[in-house]
Amino acid sequence: MRPAPQQPIAYSHKTHAGALKLECQKCHPIPGDGDFATIPATSTCMACHKTIKKESAEIAKLAAADAKGEPIEWVRVYKIPDYVSFNHRKHVAVDAVTCETCHGPVKEREVLRREKDISMAACMECHKIKGASVNCAFCHEVR
Repeated sequence: MRPAPQQPIAYSHKTHAGALKLECQKCHPIPGDGDFATIPATSTCMACHKTIKKESAEIAKLAAADAKGEPIEWVRVYKIPDYVSFNHRKHVAVDAVTCETCHGPVKEREVLRREKDISMAACMECHKIKGASVNCAFCHEVR
């Protein structure tokens, strides 16, 4: 398992997604065509943190970035290569496919690290189990 990357602000998914039961899409909406789940804008976080835990040094970093209109430069934990066509919306629409299917037990994690295999072999195995196509052109542009 890879070590967790050092993030610019300490953030607990265990607190937010676990204890507070925030749904993934609350902070990571899937806009437009559904290819990507987004990283939340500072304003999303500040909607709660203007009053909650505002004395925290970590929230102070968040508030400062929000005041300047600057995004937080989060280090991505999961990233699909550009040559792979992947659509979050289509995947989470499949029965029994949840965010945890690919991202692991996020609600139990203080910090996130890549703990699920997102290799082509792992994706193909999942496609076989779920009855999805394993044709190369399904996920790759074939020339």
